[in-house]
Amino acid sequence: MSGFVEKPEPVEVPGLVHLHTGKVRDLYRDEAGRLVMVASDRMSAYDWVLPTEIPDKGRVLTQLSLWWFDRLTDLLPNHVLSTELPAGAPADWAGRTLICRSLDMVPVECVARGYLTGSGLAEYRQTRTVCGLALPEGLTDGSELPSPIFTPATKAAVGEHDENVSYEEVARQVGAETAAQLRQATLAVYGRARDIARDRGIVLADTKFEFGFADGELVLADEVLTPDSSRFWPAEEWEPGHAQPSFDKQFVRDWLTSPDSAWDRHGELPPPPLPPEVVDRTRAKYVEAYERLTGLSWS
Repeated sequence: MSGFVEKPEPVEVPGLVHLHTGKVRDLYRDEAGRLVMVASDRMSAYDWVLPTEIPDKGRVLTQLSLWWFDRLTDLLPNHVLSTELPAGAPADWAGRTLICRSLDMVPVECVARGYLTGSGLAEYRQTRTVCGLALPEGLTDGSELPSPIFTPATKAAVGEHDENVSYEEVARQVGAETAAQLRQATLAVYGRARDIARDRGIVLADTKFEFGFADGELVLADEVLTPDSSRFWPAEEWEPGHAQPSFDKQFVRDWLTSPDSAWDRHGELPPPPLPPEVVDRTRAKYVEAYERLTGLSWS
């Protein structure tokens, strides 16, 4: 069992129709047919949406995505039309709301990996492959790969887990031409972002993107290159051979799997509320990622 511990009721705003409540984002459609995407402060871990929010998390994700979109426009277009707050929306939506084009979304999580960790490492230890791609012997947790690889996954519903799939399976699902476009775009964006992050003392280990089509054109959508969708490691502490410190929900995962939480992640009960110190340290990590990448002060 997994999903929402406490599923929130959608906010009612005149002129907006609620479409979906996701792990982090709430999706609406306005009267002009545009999508209104609102990033909440919800936190998910181990396929659960936790009962405790992380203050400012949604604003960090939104503002960091906008910063990245600005640096990727020469590679491919994105879905953002405006950041103007819809009339009648609550004040809390400020800084966390995007007005976006409605796209024909591709049902694939487009993952790029430049370093070996997570589910890729687990597969590598068994087969010396990741998503069917053969890798050299001798790699370990945190190793840099000879070159970045495209390792797609299925898009899971809330409470379910994304599953890695082969490139061939993606081609079967969406067609060879679209699969090739997805791979090229994913690796191009990853390469640009990896170099930008490296200049700022951050290792971009891996990241996932979502794409859609508008009038036959591939468009970058959803969030991009945030601590929720990427593994960011401090470059000065990168050392292959063990798990790396990261700018994400590391403190949350560590606490949930510690004796202090008294929670069994493989059991039937939902996770408990997070203690204030875990909330504060997690918020600080998200803010630090924003500040180190953008060079701007979070206020």
